[in-house]
Amino acid sequence: MITHKPSTSAQGKSLRVRLSALASSLALATSAIVVLTSPQVSANTHAVPAAPTITKAYVTDAGIRVRFNPVSASPAVTHYVVTGGQGSCPVVVPATTSGSVRLPILEGQTSAAVSVQAVNAYGFSTAAKWSKTFTATDLAGVAKTSARNVQLLALSDFHGALEGSSTNAGTALLTSAFANERKAVASTVTLSSGDNIGAAPAISSEFEELSTIESMNLMKFDVSTFGNHEHDRNIAHVQKVIGASDFAWVVSNYSSLDPLKSGSKSAKRYVIVDRGGVKVGVVGMNTDETPEVIFPGNLDYTDASGAKKTLQISASVAGVNQAIKDAKADGADIVVALLHYGWSENADGVAKGQLLDLAKGIKGAVAVLGGHSHQRYNSLMGTSARYGTTIISQTPNAGVGYNRIQLCVSGSKVHGASVDYVTTADLKGVTADTAGAALVKKYKDQLVTKLDVKIGQVSELFPRGGSPAVERAGETPMGNYLADLMRKELKTDLALTNGGGLRDTFPAGTYKVVDTTYKRPAAGVTGPFDVTLGDAISVLPFGNSVAVATITGTQLWAALENGVSQWPSGGRFPQISGFKFSFDASKAAGSRITAVTKLDGTAIAKDAKTYTVATNDFMLYGGDGYTMLNPSTAKFPGKLLLDILVDGIKADLAAKRVTQTPKADGRITKVG
Repeated sequence: MITHKPSTSAQGKSLRVRLSALASSLALATSAIVVLTSPQVSANTHAVPAAPTITKAYVTDAGIRVRFNPVSASPAVTHYVVTGGQGSCPVVVPATTSGSVRLPILEGQTSAAVSVQAVNAYGFSTAAKWSKTFTATDLAGVAKTSARNVQLLALSDFHGALEGSSTNAGTALLTSAFANERKAVASTVTLSSGDNIGAAPAISSEFEELSTIESMNLMKFDVSTFGNHEHDRNIAHVQKVIGASDFAWVVSNYSSLDPLKSGSKSAKRYVIVDRGGVKVGVVGMNTDETPEVIFPGNLDYTDASGAKKTLQISASVAGVNQAIKDAKADGADIVVALLHYGWSENADGVAKGQLLDLAKGIKGAVAVLGGHSHQRYNSLMGTSARYGTTIISQTPNAGVGYNRIQLCVSGSKVHGASVDYVTTADLKGVTADTAGAALVKKYKDQLVTKLDVKIGQVSELFPRGGSPAVERAGETPMGNYLADLMRKELKTDLALTNGGGLRDTFPAGTYKVVDTTYKRPAAGVTGPFDVTLGDAISVLPFGNSVAVATITGTQLWAALENGVSQWPSGGRFPQISGFKFSFDASKAAGSRITAVTKLDGTAIAKDAKTYTVATNDFMLYGGDGYTMLNPSTAKFPGKLLLDILVDGIKADLAAKRVTQTPKADGRITKVG
């Protein structure tokens, strides 16, 4: 059962939103470039801890006694997690432990597979596993605790990845996997940290993203918060999505929830899910960067009095903390916070990212589940007597995996938490759900005649993603190719487009061709590869128009400073043509550009000299922080960015040429 509390206002910062009415497609990388491992390390002296060694595990009248050898690490170990596996009562102990822990046994628990992990700021160690799994017979004489297990199934940034592949599970497999998880643990709550839709493949975007909502209903999600991509279209579309959802939408940092409703359904500041006798409160927080990464006007609405307003999104956790208090006052035993903010990197012994910064200020949540940055991260935070220990957890994008979190709950107290990251490879033995497969087929069949059309060949795979993502951290083949096409087509001095607008490999990992005669990337298969209209739409999902503007050298420098200000994860990173630049990421944002030159090496000064620049309408009107591109000078030739890409590929096909995947030519250089 889910109960709702009427909404109140939150504070915020102004919001703009985006997406054009053409195609949309997702950011799903291939297995070579999707991050599926523990958080990266930046130096040999800093790492996730090594696994502890279990020296003994045996049954006692009061539980299972587990003895292990603590380990050292840099950054320092903060906690140890001892668990008996899915459906058990995990225990979290501080780094000062002697290495002797009693693992309690729950009523109805029929087995215990003991493991121990060390945790530091960088993440969880691999699990040390005891050789024996204790059976129901072994546990028969053990006194049972009154605590209960709550299982959280958590993912984020699904981006309409309905079709399964070797790297992402897809609707049919996830539906079965989640059903199996619920059979194993009745008190299971299924959650998303946002960006379920938007920047999605055509199987979602061509159907107003409602195929994804239908998919999530089938997977039996309980609650989702909003991500920035939920606002890629206007408020009317958000209302349509809410109306189609069988699950609850929750967000606790919006100025108003009044426009986020459809019939009897509406977004809430918090919801309470009652599972297995435990009332789990859920609160949410969308990124305050949303105004910069969506198209202007999409969050505008008209209130009941007829006044025109714009939703505001707060960067503060105040609204979240108030929602947590209100949920507990309304009967929630525990509260989980869904944040559309992400972990960025582990560097110099410190885990970094807005998810972690905000989690430090959130009071009373037993778990903070992140998203947005498309990375994997798991750790524990805090040891205060009042708020206890909080698990911080995030999954990669596009359904390549999900987190399975076990909580040991007694009243309003959580004794421990453990997390398993379940990958697509882990689901090999799971039978795909027939209803899920039928859903995907229903929508896929409608796309074939329109999108499964060959537009050309490429010599090699154009990559996307990685850690850091290539298109968000430096010069990349698709960035070079597209920017060069833009400059040539629009006959400008320069071209500038945002790396975050490139949402797939090319050919696309998220577009599965129906025509099996097409040559596609696969293990042991080399190019050239056939590419289709579906691939092109998957790379450029937003339907952006191209424009020509006139800017000064000073404005160009300002644009580039903005572009590298969030290196290595920001979608605003510039992909360019017609000039070169270098930057030093070790310097403060705003002073990172070290040189800007023409292709012949002539310096482009920070002065009033003007240049014509080809760009996209999103950036032109301030998207991704590009507020300096002089939109008053803009002219629109009436073409979409997608048209530029497709026409370029088709021109080579007509000339019987294979489109060559560009090599780096040094137009963007990172120094320092």
